Amino acid sequence: MKRYPPPLPPPFPIRRRRIPAFHPVPVSGRKDGWTHERQAAFIGYLAETRSVAAAAQAVSMAREGAYRLRAREGAASFARAWDAALGKRPKSCDPAQEASPKVTDLPARYRAEHGLIVTIMYRGRYVKSARRPDNSALLQHLAQLDRALRMADAEDGGWDEGHR
Repeated sequence: MKRYPPPLPPPFPIRRRRIPAFHPVPVSGRKDGWTHERQAAFIGYLAETRSVAAAAQAVSMAREGAYRLRAREGAASFARAWDAALGKRPKSCDPAQEASPKVTDLPARYRAEHGLIVTIMYRGRYVKSARRPDNSALLQHLAQLDRALRMADAEDGGWDEGHR
């Protein structure tokens, strides 16, 4: 087992970083795996320590598993939160795209069901995480369902007058 010395305090004042709300990565239902709560705590500890190994250890997971989670399909929002926690600028410097929760590769149904995870920091320390509903994903999903219903109605030739 690897042992790491405790991190030294930085020689410069820590700038306050804003961690964007993110959609959790879709994972299986294992209790000892990367649950949504562990993902949120990992991002919080990552912002606090700036060390992937220390953050993974804080949530009782392996550093390598964290990198595998980041590389999974559907992890774009998680990766943006990871980069923000480390203070990295996104590759695209478009601030509208950086702040938009709509820029994701997850289906609208998943985003509406699971919502956004907000990491709450206080004085540079991770306090907790909270879920916030993703209303734009819900509206997008409802619009998709409405379009599918209209298409199915058009294929059936419409309802008879007694059902309208």
